[in-house]
Amino acid sequence: MTAPDSAPSAAAALLTIADVRAAAERIAGQVVRTPTLYSRTLSQIAGAEIWLKFENLQFTAAYKERGALNALLLLGGSRGNRGVIAASAGNHAQGLSYHGTRLGLPVTIVMPKTTPTVKVMQTESVGGEVVLFGETFDEAYAHARELEAERGLTFVHPFDDPHVAAGQGTVALEMLEDFPDLDMLAIPVGGGGLASGMGTVARALRPDIGLIGVEASLYPSMYNRLKGTDLPCGGDTLAEGIAVKEPGAFTSQVLATLLDDIVLVSEPALESAVSLLLQIEKTVVEGAGAAGLAAVLAHPELFRGRKIGIVLCGGNIDTRLLANVLLRDLARSGRLARLQLTLQDRPGALFKVMREFDAHQVNIIEIYHQRIFTTLPAKGLITDIECEARDKAQLDGLVSALRAKGYTVSQIELN
Repeated sequence: MTAPDSAPSAAAALLTIADVRAAAERIAGQVVRTPTLYSRTLSQIAGAEIWLKFENLQFTAAYKERGALNALLLLGGSRGNRGVIAASAGNHAQGLSYHGTRLGLPVTIVMPKTTPTVKVMQTESVGGEVVLFGETFDEAYAHARELEAERGLTFVHPFDDPHVAAGQGTVALEMLEDFPDLDMLAIPVGGGGLASGMGTVARALRPDIGLIGVEASLYPSMYNRLKGTDLPCGGDTLAEGIAVKEPGAFTSQVLATLLDDIVLVSEPALESAVSLLLQIEKTVVEGAGAAGLAAVLAHPELFRGRKIGIVLCGGNIDTRLLANVLLRDLARSGRLARLQLTLQDRPGALFKVMREFDAHQVNIIEIYHQRIFTTLPAKGLITDIECEARDKAQLDGLVSALRAKGYTVSQIELN
């Protein structure tokens, strides 16, 4: 994906490793130097060496603190003292609010009215003043720019800013300092700030390193920009942290010369990666934070046999949503299932079915009867049984036994 020979030098002028090194010195001791650890189990699953950078261990549980703090520290004089403003409903809001308050700078965050209450409360809890405006991020962003002018504030963009990108680049500086023989990075891409900063560092230290950007399939905005495609962009993605409809102008220029490729990952792949990280690494990661692992598992041909660095860029996921993700992953793996059977509405009919569940040691969680809203005769009923098995083979054995006894059985599948 590298542009013609003249382009790299032009992009290099936009962001350099010197900028990132300066940011690292500036923010040292004020953010967590998170660990990079080898995952033996994930490596066995992926057929590659997997090294994880735990940015979900930052105080606000996301790497966004790095860029926000670097930008804040570069503000001087009256501009900075009047305060800063941003439009964000995510991790940038919390990182900017936390470090701005810590430095004594007033921070205003404009969020859409549709922002979940928990995100508003989290931002306010670390010192930000939240202004709710509009129904969409674009409306909130426009209002933030108006308030910037009215109040004489300084706008800190969540990604399309060299100072912010330089701060984010310190993630790669630490990874390659700890493990200099990494030969590929899988980097989540939304607006492109993280990938720009990390890619700049990686190319300077290891010119031959593989750089793969990762976007959610529902939001292929940078993919469209760099590959010249026109895929639809929008929808309810688990990876809201990288759900950006319009990538940055600055970051697009940088990434056009840095990335070897950019790939898309589906919602099931993101859900599976979140679940694996919790089950195997015992760490909570949001959808965007799991995008790198999702890409490695969904596109094995790109990564097999490589030493891959993956940044777990955030851990801010709603607990109810996390519960849903885990249960859905159990269903996809065959450990949870919802079986639909057609029975006769007579005494003992359900008991006979229960005996088959007992014989195969499959645990019943819930039973639902449907007698009225069905096309069956009046003496028939549909029974949905939610159940838990050891694995898919055990469940398949139960279904085969039920069908052998003459029952009509179907399984409700997830996408």
